[in-house]
Amino acid sequence: GTGLEGQAALDSGSVAIATQEGRIEYIDAVNITSSVNGDTVRTESVIYQRSNTNTCTHQKPKIRQGECVKKGQILADGATTVGGELSLGKNVLVAYMPWEGYNFEDAILISERLVYEDIYTSFHIVRYRIEICMTSQGPERITREIPHLDA
Repeated sequence: GTGLEGQAALDSGSVAIATQEGRIEYIDAVNITSSVNGDTVRTESVIYQRSNTNTCTHQKPKIRQGECVKKGQILADGATTVGGELSLGKNVLVAYMPWEGYNFEDAILISERLVYEDIYTSFHIVRYRIEICMTSQGPERITREIPHLDA
């Protein structure tokens, strides 16, 4: 790597960071609780939430119960980080196939394994808003049935 992956992960905003120095008292899927000078500090993890790009955002704890943490230390990895460093993805070998040497109807070929083993599968969460109006015949109904269509 470039050596800046750790700093890029911190600056990305996708990781949970310790706000104070302390000892980890409790960890579960949603909360990381630490003890700081007798006070309890709770850090919430992001669990399967929609991001601005309609992808799934999720944080996984990186520390263990009983571990001492410093201020600014990464508590949980985000969707774009692994081990507190920016995850740059996977290298893929591709084949570029020009059509009879004319660069017309070119193709990039990849292995079927990438598809069948879900190597590059991503989750997308899209939010739709539907408004129901009041008509003279009563409220509108939401249905997947199309009127006057027999299937």
